[in-house]
Amino acid sequence: MVEFDTVIAGGLVVTAGDQVRCDVGILGGRIAALGHGLSGKEILDASGKLVLPGGIDSHVHIAQPSGDGIVMADDFETGTRSAALGGTTTIMPFCLQERSVPMRETLRAYHAKAEGECYVDVSFHLIINEPTEQLLGQDLPALVEDGYTSFKVFMTYDDLKLNDRQILDVMSVARETGALVMVHAENYDAIRYMTEQLERAGHTAPRYHATSRPTVVEREATHRAISLAELVDVPVMIVHVSNREAMEQIRWAQQRGLRVLGETCTQYLVLTEDDLDGLGMEGAKYVCSPPPRDKASQEACWEGLRTGVFSVFSSDHCPYRYADEQGKLNPKARSSFRWVPNGIPGIGARLPILFSEGVAKGRMSLEQFVAVTAANPAKTYGLYPRKGTIAVGSDADIAIWDPERRLTLHHDMLQDGADYTPYEGLEIVGWPTTTLVRGQKVMEEGKLVGRKGFGTYLARDRSRFAASSKRSD
Repeated sequence: MVEFDTVIAGGLVVTAGDQVRCDVGILGGRIAALGHGLSGKEILDASGKLVLPGGIDSHVHIAQPSGDGIVMADDFETGTRSAALGGTTTIMPFCLQERSVPMRETLRAYHAKAEGECYVDVSFHLIINEPTEQLLGQDLPALVEDGYTSFKVFMTYDDLKLNDRQILDVMSVARETGALVMVHAENYDAIRYMTEQLERAGHTAPRYHATSRPTVVEREATHRAISLAELVDVPVMIVHVSNREAMEQIRWAQQRGLRVLGETCTQYLVLTEDDLDGLGMEGAKYVCSPPPRDKASQEACWEGLRTGVFSVFSSDHCPYRYADEQGKLNPKARSSFRWVPNGIPGIGARLPILFSEGVAKGRMSLEQFVAVTAANPAKTYGLYPRKGTIAVGSDADIAIWDPERRLTLHHDMLQDGADYTPYEGLEIVGWPTTTLVRGQKVMEEGKLVGRKGFGTYLARDRSRFAASSKRSD
């Protein structure tokens, strides 16, 4: 009989398609057997617990340039540490193209930030903000071949936005190479107009961040992004969707047979724009884009997850410290909401909140939970079946969950680099008790037990949704 390195015994093993009570045998960092009575050097008793694929957070921002005097709260050490504590075993941050700097050079610098720092595995998306002839014609095609198979483009922000022609150029490269384009869909000019109107009227508190970015600017940009993708005939992922109107644009496209994918995030399920209306500058803790909406929008996002319009659930972790002059309370922030850094922390809270609000409250099945948090991100971004499932041959990235554990969420449980969580005080049912990355324990009972630097970089295959886009002529 084979003796495995580790056996996870007696738990309910759940994938996106099934659940079965069995042992999981791990050998050489991979899942080697599923069965009963397996023998191992180490036995992890999972009786009464769930054995789930480790989460894949496919939309996070870590150690990313954020403008003059502004510094993100998380580097790769703190970000991956929090991910592990929350049951996530792979994260996908963005390498931001720096203007006038070759993308290869930018990537080398970003890899250097991650080298030797990670507790979980990582893979990078590319943010395109200067689509030069060199980048489009030479660099991106070569980088796709090297495993950087997804690009993100922005339709807003002063220093990131691309116009429609530039987006079409990026989409054209994606079609030629089989890469997947991710789109931040908000109308830049409409937001500028609203911001200027609000500031003239003296409405500068954090709460007006949400007013400056109403649903219509997200809906319009979502429709425009879909239209541009249809024109080029390329798949597209609309990220961090916050409301029904934008969700219905995606559903409309899917019903027409267009290859349009959707993602929503934690904040759109449990926060609302009322959270931005705190005393003083407290509302700055909740400033992110798109902003949280209202209760009806929350229900729409749940509907999108339940019906498959949203195939991926991410955190959009974009952390800044609150009580910090390099963060939310930088010197200009009190003068107007426009200077409050956009983004909130959430990498460690993502899975527990979705489990508690989704599975424990009967809004989604265990299989749906695994699908949107692990299997679908892996399939969407070229990591499946190495990641995202519990199957023989897959990496032994596993989170063991106690589905009955009840606790109140506090920031110190998450151990990220921020100084707050926007989800402070949320009552949680269900919590990961052990996290394994490639068969090695990195978290046990809320304590980090893994080795910094064990996490590795993952080159990716082309997305199964985008690879067929490559021209055959």
